[in-house]
Amino acid sequence: MSPPTPPPVFRNQLTPLATKPDYARCVERIEAWWQQGVIDRPPVRFYKHNAQFEAGEALDRKRWPSLEARWFDVEYQVTSFEQSIAGKEWVAETFPMFWPNLGPSVYSAFYGGRLEYSEVTSWYEAVVSDLDDLSPIGGDPFQSVYFRKLEELTRAAIARGGDRYWVGYSDFHPNLDCVAAWCGMDNLFLAMAEEPEKLAQLSELSVRDFQKIFGHFDAMLKAAGQPSGTWMNLPCAGRLHIPSCDVSCMISTPYFEQFSLANLPREMAGMDHAIYHVDGKGVANHLDQILAHPGIQAIQWVQGLGVDWPIIQWVPLLKRILAAGKSVLVDVPIEELDEFMDCMPREGVFLCLGVAPEAEKAVLKRIERW
Repeated sequence: MSPPTPPPVFRNQLTPLATKPDYARCVERIEAWWQQGVIDRPPVRFYKHNAQFEAGEALDRKRWPSLEARWFDVEYQVTSFEQSIAGKEWVAETFPMFWPNLGPSVYSAFYGGRLEYSEVTSWYEAVVSDLDDLSPIGGDPFQSVYFRKLEELTRAAIARGGDRYWVGYSDFHPNLDCVAAWCGMDNLFLAMAEEPEKLAQLSELSVRDFQKIFGHFDAMLKAAGQPSGTWMNLPCAGRLHIPSCDVSCMISTPYFEQFSLANLPREMAGMDHAIYHVDGKGVANHLDQILAHPGIQAIQWVQGLGVDWPIIQWVPLLKRILAAGKSVLVDVPIEELDEFMDCMPREGVFLCLGVAPEAEKAVLKRIERW
């Protein structure tokens, strides 16, 4: 298996954004944040985590026979994004960035199986029921219809974006989350206990091509003067990766170390920046192991729902992350912002705030006094 020949890589300056004249200063704040530094204030993104899942658009069957057809409609996807940002003012470290999206399991689907689509996301039906038969995921990932569609989306957005918006890469999940998609949760957990050697082979497959796949899309973006960025809207001039292991909320730390952490060095090779996505207190059971990895520079902390709010209860955990020398990106409800700033140092903290557009500048003034 070999990837398509990528365009040449140019380590050029980022394409200027006419829609965000202060983009360069904002990128500098982010670069300082990676090192727990502060230029003038902490970076702030006015966008709530998972906001893209809060609203969907009903399918117009006169235009598309299925939801999948709409997801695959490049003109529709790029135009919809352009319409969503028209006339918007980009305050603080909030950037106009299109990232080609076919759902969180698209990396698994590169090898075989199908994605099923809803209005706002997609899911993958497990295809490996017997670890002695990996033929269902024996396809060439670089020839996958999903890989090709991401290429098409990337090219189209680059061609149209100009100085209006940047273009990022898709949401890639190799490693154990990929294996969980291939096998299904029940089979995964049984294999950990009963067939660990065979599961290790599957884990190897999940990271085997990641560097080539990531590098292919990174080269496309770099050749067009685009930053490295994806769904987190965290642009970097080098190579950014967001490792994660959501399934680890249901496994022991020894299993996490054996089947996920062991492959992390291969997954992260050559990355300039890495922020680990810690999705809730179940994943945080393995926080010490994650923090010990030298290539992880930051943690995105995502608290759960219900009893996991308010955010103030997690201040000790956030300080523990900072004490380990890692920066942190965290959603803070606006009603808790002042208390949060009283409890936390500003060094190493990246705030994500979901507030009304007309309130953004006033909120930013409050943060500047932190």
